[in-house]
Amino acid sequence: MSSVGSVPPSAGTGAGRHNVFVYGTLLENEIVGVLLKRVPPSSPAVLHGYQRFSIKGCSYPAIIPVENKKVDGKVLLGITDIELGIFDVFEDFEYERRSSGTLLAYTYVWVEKDDPKLEGDWDFNAWREQHLEEFLEVVEKFIEEYVAAEPNAPL
Repeated sequence: MSSVGSVPPSAGTGAGRHNVFVYGTLLENEIVGVLLKRVPPSSPAVLHGYQRFSIKGCSYPAIIPVENKKVDGKVLLGITDIELGIFDVFEDFEYERRSSGTLLAYTYVWVEKDDPKLEGDWDFNAWREQHLEEFLEVVEKFIEEYVAAEPNAPL
């Protein structure tokens, strides 16, 4: 399992390819497949110095920096510049993309670390059982709208 923790200057792997640490809904290959029209190779990974939280009223999680905590997830490998742009739009304004770790991977961190909506741990398996189908519909609608707004974006 790879370890991700400190913040390097870039998470690129060269030739416009990037690694992205995912820890929530993007752990689900079906979701990634809808967004990118492919499922990139991945590797299990741990992000040290962060904690994953549930968000009140949302089915997706957030991570924020918390000393002596860690987040289990995986790193999506070989993400193109265009795919990274899709993730940027999908993750929206509540997250910011940051470089993270010795593996050189980006991850999306909740912007407001003191957000009162953050509550308890988020459980991927519970999310999959309770929210996957509905979330897939949301993602399919998102990608349709993205393609309509960016008709020249190759997917």
